[in-house]
Amino acid sequence: MADAIELMMHEHKVTKRALSVIRKMSIAVMKGEEVPYEDFNRVIDFIRNYTDKHHHGKEEDILFKKMREDIGETLVGAPISGMLVEHDFGRFYVKSLEEALERVKNGDEDSRVDIIANAVGYADLLNRHIDKEDKVIYTFAKRSLKEDAMNYVNEACEKLEEEALKEKIQNKYETMVEELEKAWQ
Repeated sequence: MADAIELMMHEHKVTKRALSVIRKMSIAVMKGEEVPYEDFNRVIDFIRNYTDKHHHGKEEDILFKKMREDIGETLVGAPISGMLVEHDFGRFYVKSLEEALERVKNGDEDSRVDIIANAVGYADLLNRHIDKEDKVIYTFAKRSLKEDAMNYVNEACEKLEEEALKEKIQNKYETMVEELEKAWQ
């Protein structure tokens, strides 16, 4: 049986690599270079389908839910609510980034600053968010969940991973990050 926490930490590492690329693209926009629309669109696809749907889905629907049930709302309610709020802030940044890209594409050069603000805001939020999950939430889950609860989390995440493997989600998006890293060295 797979270790769901280790798997999610691996997904965090992949996401952090994408965040580094986002920052490099934002610096290019800041320097007045041509906006790399295609690469930003690829990053948005990665964020929505790998980081948010694939990864955050496991956290929100499986791990956090089981932590609330097994450990109790009193102990984990506030920290988990904080993580969920940050997931929503991330979605807001991505939607705002997408809108700013469209405005610049349509000739609104002033919206270049909104591309930078939303892209860097998202990257900064997610880097800090990942650190909190890796160092606090996940550590607490491993230490505090009862064995049967942790087994449930591992099995449920493994089932989702198997479904995602059939759709080649992991391969598609990890390859995409490698390609973006090469393009933005």
